[in-house]
Parts: sequence; structure tokens; C-alpha cells
Amino acid sequence: MILYYHPLSSYCWKVLIPLYENATPFTPRLLGESEAAAEEWMALWPIGRFPVLHDKARGRTVAEASIIIEYLDHHAPGPFRAIPGDANAALEVRLMDRLFDNYVMGPMQAIVADRLRPEDARDPRGVAQSRQMLLKAYALLEERMTGQSWAAGDDFTLADCAAAPALFYADRVEPMRRNFPILAAYLDRLEARESFARVLAEKEPYWAMFPYANG
Repeated sequence: MILYYHPLSSYCWKVLIPLYENATPFTPRLLGESEAAAEEWMALWPIGRFPVLHDKARGRTVAEASIIIEYLDHHAPGPFRAIPGDANAALEVRLMDRLFDNYVMGPMQAIVADRLRPEDARDPRGVAQSRQMLLKAYALLEERMTGQSWAAGDDFTLADCAAAPALFYADRVEPMRRNFPILAAYLDRLEARESFARVLAEKEPYWAMFPYANG
């Protein structure tokens, strides 16, 4: 399998976590470092978003982080299972996955994108709305996760793969540790987990590119 990704992309982190959880063999193709990799990626997925997984053995190209993770669950299974077998538990995992992607990752990315614009093209009102959404999401997640080890219960799942990059980045654009102790402790557990710790270590050569790297 070949993974086309960038080491700073939150959605790429989401896919790297389950790959590392199961020690799944794959060939990394880092975008931004090779014209050949970029050309291959665009030929496979002309919409131009990443990550993209190309499974040469099956002749399949898979996009969208949550779908890639489910694909890996079926075709490269290991001790880590992204989606529980129980239907009700699976629904909770998928719900939490959507909450982290839509209401944490989404507003965080909007704030970061605004920081990257020229001063005269920035959108203070949009940024304020995104910050409000993050605060609402923090409060909702703080309540839902009370008494749980992981995002959707006692097991590490797809929901946690979504939560790790979302919360890590969001905490840098709208800090949450002081007012949301359950989320803060949860993020500590995520950062200590071997698979995510590896992702965080691999980002270091690129970290200065992130506009909130120094606050």
C-alpha cells in the first residue's frame, strides 16, 4: 500500500495513527517534497485532497480519512479495530468521529486558514464564529466523555484517531486545557499513546511551517 500525505496534515495524522497501531506496512509518499509523488497523487485523485491510499495489490485508490481507516480495518486487520462489531457501539464511534471532524477539526482549520491569508483578506467575524464553535464543541465533548477512557468508551477506535489531531491542533488555536479538564486529560493520554507520539515526533522537521507553532 502507498500513502500520499503531508506530515503536518491533521487528516493525514488521522490515518497514520491506525497504520502505526497495527504496524501495517506501507510506502510513504510525502507531498511537497517530490514532484513525482505529487504527479502520482493527482493522477490517482484529481480532486487534490489528501491523504490518499493506493492499494496496488487490489487496484484500489481510497480517499477520505475515515473511509481509509475503515478500508484498513477490512483489508489490513490487526489488534487495533477501528469500528466495533456491535452495531450500537459502532454508531457511537462514527458519531464521535463526525463530532471531532466537523466541530473541532473544521473550525480549527478555518482559523488557521485565516491566519495564512494576507492581512487585508482576513475574516475576523468568521474566525470569531469558528472560535465559538470550538468552545461549544469542547463543552459538549467534556460532558459526553465524563467517565470514559477513550472517545467512545473503553476501547481506542476510529473516534480517537479523529480526536488526536483535532484536539492537538485546536488546543493551539483556542486553548482548552484550563477550562476543560476531562478533555485536557484525554489529550494527555492521546499524546502518550505510542502511535500518536510517533506521528508527533515525525512532524517536528515541519512544525515551524504551522502558523500557531509558537502560539
